Amino acid sequence: MAGLKQEIAQQRPFASAQEEALLNLMRTADCLNRAFHRTTREWGITNTQYNVLRILRGAHPQGLACSAIGSRMITAEPDITRLLARLKTLKLIRQKRDHHDRRVVLTYVSDAGLELLRQMDPVIQKLPQELLGHLNEEDVREFSRLLELARHGCDDAVAPPTCTGEGKTLSCDGTAAAGKDTATAV
Repeated sequence: MAGLKQEIAQQRPFASAQEEALLNLMRTADCLNRAFHRTTREWGITNTQYNVLRILRGAHPQGLACSAIGSRMITAEPDITRLLARLKTLKLIRQKRDHHDRRVVLTYVSDAGLELLRQMDPVIQKLPQELLGHLNEEDVREFSRLLELARHGCDDAVAPPTCTGEGKTLSCDGTAAAGKDTATAV
């Protein structure tokens, strides 16, 4: 098994074990993400779009505000509003203003979005086994435990999401949320 140093043709030793672990994590995440992307693109959507559809299916039949979608996403998306606009153009979601607060736009998965997810489910459900099946159950549990432990060092792991990709938290229609001035994290 080739180590990271050999894979990236690095001549000098890593500065620390933490640097090597971080680079290993980043390379592995990229590898798994590309494999997942190759699968989702067969249906004409990205990993991030798939993630949003799954989030909305989980909330179905209720809709979610932009910030709620952002807080549930696996990977950070700097412009959720634009992402939702692309899904709306594909007719995979629908949106409407909240009855109680007209500044809030609620997003719902459409029937077409639900049908697309039903088509994708059998293939997507096989991916974890295909990508990590070479690890035994104990290693997978330890891997998950270590990844969760590693995230504790991230300052933005619990920061509220934004719908604009900027420091101010906005509702999806672009109005400023009261008293919010936060870092972007999804």
